[in-house]
Formats: sequence, C-alpha cells, structure tokens
Amino acid sequence: MKTCERFARIKAGYEQDVRYLRSYAERNQGSAPAKTSAKNALTVQRSMARALIRHVDRCLQCG
Repeated sequence: MKTCERFARIKAGYEQDVRYLRSYAERNQGSAPAKTSAKNALTVQRSMARALIRHVDRCLQCG
C-alpha cells in the first residue's frame, strides 16, 4: 500500500510517543506510574490506528 508523507508524519509522531511511554515503563518497572505508562502506550497505539485509518479513508493519495 502506497502512502503519502502526511501518513508517515502521523505514524512517526505516535510511534515516538509509544516508544517514550514504553521506555519509561521499562526503566521504572513495578511502580504505579510505570504501570500507568504501559497502559497509556496501549491507548496511544489504538489512537494511532484510528488516526491512520481515518487518514487513509480521507486521503486521495493513500486511498
């Protein structure tokens, strides 16, 4: 599937957030903030999926 530059920018931004949240959770394993960070990483992943699907549906170049 060929995608546009905007798709890549959207995906990169979300992936950066997920990496940050996961690395924080790994560095502080067992603490309450780390558990919250891990849950937030999953939530951000779901948000990324929704945003990318919405983009593909609306973008003339990706769709």
